[in-house]
Amino acid sequence: MNVRRRPSKASRSSATELSPTSESAPPKASDALPLPLYLTNAIFFTLFFSVAYYLLLRWRDKIRNSIPLHVLTFSELASIVSLMASFIYLLGFFGIDFVQSFIARASNDAWDLDDDVDNPRHRLLTCPPSIPDHLIPAVSSSEDEEIVEWVIKGTIPSYALEEELGDCKRAARIRREALQRITGRSLQGLPLDGFDYDAILKQCCEMPVGYVQIPVGIAGPLLLDGFEYIVPMATTEGCLVASTNRGFKGIYASGGATSTILRDSMTRAPVVRSSNFARLQGVRCSVAGKNLYMRFSCSTGDAMGMNMVSKGVENVLKYLQSDYPDMDVIGISGNFCSDKKPAAINWIEGRGKSVVCEAIIKEEVVKKVFKTDIATLVELNMLKNLAGSAVAGALGGFNAHASNIVSAIFIATGQDPAQNVESSHCITMMEAVNDGKDLHISVTMPSIEVGTIGGGTQLASQSACLNLLGVKGASKGLPGSNSRLLATIVAGSVLAGELSLMAAIAAGQLVKSHMKYNRSSKDVPKLHHKSEDGPSFEMN
Repeated sequence: MNVRRRPSKASRSSATELSPTSESAPPKASDALPLPLYLTNAIFFTLFFSVAYYLLLRWRDKIRNSIPLHVLTFSELASIVSLMASFIYLLGFFGIDFVQSFIARASNDAWDLDDDVDNPRHRLLTCPPSIPDHLIPAVSSSEDEEIVEWVIKGTIPSYALEEELGDCKRAARIRREALQRITGRSLQGLPLDGFDYDAILKQCCEMPVGYVQIPVGIAGPLLLDGFEYIVPMATTEGCLVASTNRGFKGIYASGGATSTILRDSMTRAPVVRSSNFARLQGVRCSVAGKNLYMRFSCSTGDAMGMNMVSKGVENVLKYLQSDYPDMDVIGISGNFCSDKKPAAINWIEGRGKSVVCEAIIKEEVVKKVFKTDIATLVELNMLKNLAGSAVAGALGGFNAHASNIVSAIFIATGQDPAQNVESSHCITMMEAVNDGKDLHISVTMPSIEVGTIGGGTQLASQSACLNLLGVKGASKGLPGSNSRLLATIVAGSVLAGELSLMAAIAAGQLVKSHMKYNRSSKDVPKLHHKSEDGPSFEMN
């Protein structure tokens, strides 16, 4: 197991100090005042209380002498103007900071985050690369440049930019530039323009810095139940659309297909108290009647390696046929692999990278950040992820939602999304340690199938995401290390996702958070249905 050290605080601060934009302090709004800030404040404080006292005295005299209050002298009118001017200044000076701090606190509460836990910016710091990437400037105005510096220093949380600025695209541009400067890695190739960032706010994605492009092909028509359908397919796997389209053609020529819905119900199950680099590593054989299934295991460097291994196996089969002329090759794949299907052999023996990731979470963090306690989490994990999955007859699904994280990373980094099936095989374990004061959590994932070269990893957007993780392309020094690192990143991300979701369920926050951040009434028309014998119904 590889052990990676976290950068020390000194190295973190030095990395920030070396930022090209941190050489001088950003300008302050108070620099525009003609007098020093403390002197300006003193003048307006004195003015405010002096004219207020003067007006109170004048109004008292008017009341005693029965003089109408609306009859004003020049001095009284000047005093009222001065009072209003000083009040506006003091409100602007003190009120804005108060409102902004209140908004920031409200934003933290919505996300269940605490600024005093670890680093308030909660950002990933990486060691600067030996040869820094060429950073593409994303901001041009001096105002945006100032905000970028505030984000880097933690003055403005990155997640609050949309609310602070009121412009989602501008927020994404500023966040993107701050990210490039913090990590020292370029996001060139990850597009920013041409996307409606307002459409994803509080619905689809938080803290966006761009968008990943996925090619969409069409196949069809599919003749199903007497109707024709053109089917869109988003994929980076070559031949997938063409092969599917050929299948549609055959179905159409045969008169079409039919379908039947046996069940239609959304469910939720609560718990209640109760080859260059390809080297042959081994061959496993299984016999079924006259058929022999041979499972070859090979190392494939930084490539995911399916094509590489297939080519090598094809050559092996040709060699075997020369020794066994009566052997017929039925197919290059006999599903004993097993690719893109849930299979016990992948769960038991592994496929791709087999990774274990673990952490010990302190009791105070469980209570303060995750709003629950260790005993509740351990019990929930046993009843849900272990016992509940066993009751369901799960195969490799002894987790809360590993597939969510695996799919998201796969799509972003150009992996084959269909291999999420076996790559999401995961068992999540939790137990109390250190006399019950801390929580030990682990994820074991026996078949993470990833690569950093070939396939969709070559596309600009996906390549930029790999570059951000520091695993772009093939490792020149140690073949296969980039793909192995990516696999550990996937497992670590799954670990975090498991912990967060389990805590949300334990604390009863799952439905509330989904209703707040994952439900939109946009583009859903209001439907009115009125019955003659009953009340009207309005649906959103």
